[in-house]
Amino acid sequence: MKSLDRVVRSVAPKDVTITLIGESGTGKEVLAKRVHDLSGRRTGAFIPINCAAIPDTLFESELFGHERGAFTGASERVIGKVEAADGGTLFLDEIGEMPLAMQAKLLRFLENHRFMRVGGTKKIQVDTRLVCATLRPLEDDVKAGRFRADLFYRIQGITLAVPPLRERAADIAPLLDHFVRELSAHHRVTPPRFSRKARALLLAHDWPGNVRELRNVVESMCLLREGRSVRAADLPAAIANASAARPAEHAVADRITLPIGDLESMVGEIVGHVLRGAHANKSEAARKLGVSVRTLQRYVAHGRVRAT
Repeated sequence: MKSLDRVVRSVAPKDVTITLIGESGTGKEVLAKRVHDLSGRRTGAFIPINCAAIPDTLFESELFGHERGAFTGASERVIGKVEAADGGTLFLDEIGEMPLAMQAKLLRFLENHRFMRVGGTKKIQVDTRLVCATLRPLEDDVKAGRFRADLFYRIQGITLAVPPLRERAADIAPLLDHFVRELSAHHRVTPPRFSRKARALLLAHDWPGNVRELRNVVESMCLLREGRSVRAADLPAAIANASAARPAEHAVADRITLPIGDLESMVGEIVGHVLRGAHANKSEAARKLGVSVRTLQRYVAHGRVRAT
């Protein structure tokens, strides 16, 4: 994520289209907002649109706005999202779900940044930067005929892959602590305290819903266990019961007898267990432990753990 953020810092000030690829809940909108905040457009509006949530019949009006009387029920002029983002950033989330007819109109807009409201007769010029997001590589949609090839090539300025939370396990602990502080303050409650077992289960969870799922779990604990200890049994069943369902190589906490009061021995046994599970492959073990290979090699070299 630090490497990704360095790229974002580099490209954000450049007025280039950015496409973010990643699973739902990985934080693509947060990253898009960061691009906006680091750009020269930070004083303008950041306008997000979820393309999967708009009915096909309303898409053009939502994007470009409409004039009074343009269709039944259009009792007044409405400014579209493109026009609202003039001088700022337009974020099109799940752009792969945009109807083909609208893809053609978006392409035409991107060519000269001019458009007409639905029912209008006058071309409107705006200065809007586009940031897109997609759950899957758009190349697949192009091959399947669901996405226009010309639009695909038009938005391929900079493409950034946002990794899922399970591939950046070292982020879980700081995100957990951050959300506890943020959400407790938001709801004006005393922060809960996570027991060692509950925290271990959270750190071991695969988080299929990614950062959004983690945030939701923390929010529910802030509300339900205000100022109290969060025990393993208080966590959602999918997390609390995961230890019984996990494959043996992942059930580290459940299979190790940890000596009380001996932190060095605790760490040594955990590292040794992971190394054995990785068949002494230090790169794989380091990835699972969330440390660098050099750190792991140094730990083994100092005789604190046996690789086999």
